[in-house]
Amino acid sequence: MSKINLKEICYDLIDTFLLAGKKSLELRRDGLITEYKEDNTPVSNGDLEVDKILNKKISNITPSLPIISEESSQNRFKEDLKDFWLIDPIDGTYDYINDKDEFTLNAALIVDRKPQLGLIYAPAKDRMFYSFDFGKSYELINGKEILLDCSKKTNQGQVKAVHYSDKLKPIIQELHIKYKVTEYKRMKSSLKFCVIAASEYDIYISEPRASEWDIAAGHAILENAGGVLTDFEGNKILYGKENFKNPSLIIKRKNNLNE
Repeated sequence: MSKINLKEICYDLIDTFLLAGKKSLELRRDGLITEYKEDNTPVSNGDLEVDKILNKKISNITPSLPIISEESSQNRFKEDLKDFWLIDPIDGTYDYINDKDEFTLNAALIVDRKPQLGLIYAPAKDRMFYSFDFGKSYELINGKEILLDCSKKTNQGQVKAVHYSDKLKPIIQELHIKYKVTEYKRMKSSLKFCVIAASEYDIYISEPRASEWDIAAGHAILENAGGVLTDFEGNKILYGKENFKNPSLIIKRKNNLNE
């Protein structure tokens, strides 16, 4: 891939994310139309409209790069994908269609199978996160960039986890004990990556589940803020795998969670 300006692309997308997030809330307020896909997961007209907005903008910015979206089969069967976009227009559709506020809009640019740039917007919470380089992860608050730094522990004496369910599987319980987790909160969407990047929480652990578009943007934001993301065996996560399925995940604010 020819050299591109990641910073320029990232900033060019922020307004699009804010606009798409506003549209998602307007559509929900007006009443969503929801259908169910072959895998029995819901998709709404809000998911599809946000997907259209993000795809159009990204295609205009980087016309030569393929886009892989949760809501489209286009480009999914390309072989040897190394440089491409991953989009999840609305992560946490159950929360979205049920008037909850943790759903997110997501896009990540994968370069050489690694996430280099990521944007996540939680419109119902008005929290906008983005990153385009190591040491360059931010939250946009009232128009001001706040640098994210995972090394800053805000919960002294505690190890706070997030998890996608209120119920923990035995392997997750064992790992929570290993990492001395003192409490955990249910958080289904990619917002969990952002709150760890912001040092509000310390760790997220998951067995193999979900897909690459669910984690890629959060991966970029977290890792560029100094966080650590591996599978259970300590291997780095690469993208463009067969069927775009995730392995097990351990996402940590830093290696030593007591610091």
